[in-house]
Amino acid sequence: MSFEQVFKRILKFMSLNPRGNYRLMVGTDSQVHARCTVFITGIVIQNTGKGAWACIRKIMVPRKMLHLHERISLETTLTEEIVSMFTDSKKNKMIDIVLPYVYQGATFSIEGHIDIGSGQRNKTREYVQEMVTRLETMGVEPKIKPDAFVASSYANKYTKKVGG
Repeated sequence: MSFEQVFKRILKFMSLNPRGNYRLMVGTDSQVHARCTVFITGIVIQNTGKGAWACIRKIMVPRKMLHLHERISLETTLTEEIVSMFTDSKKNKMIDIVLPYVYQGATFSIEGHIDIGSGQRNKTREYVQEMVTRLETMGVEPKIKPDAFVASSYANKYTKKVGG
């Protein structure tokens, strides 16, 4: 699907229930394979408690990316790339769907999910502040583990296969 098709699907999903509580979530995960590294970016629109629509974008780098900082940084870059496609004009179209119902509880937010954690045992903890700041600079609410489920769960399950 093209990004325009994805955006139209998101608008259609939101229009089905304009009184919803919508979270647009974008997150990327990666997996190193024998001859390449696979990056999957998940794009999810969730109406909290009432379902979701989601899709993925797959990028393959034709080498083993063994340096953790390089991989985490590229994951964040790929998330930023998709988030930046949601221009002010596109965000306004999504907001316009819920706006008439804000006083009845309708909401809309955008989150960037980063597959990193701040726990003592987490190898990625030293990169948390850098990646969080990058997403905050874009005006996106950053989420890290355990709240970054689009990256750590949804996108993760698609990183296991090289083909397809």
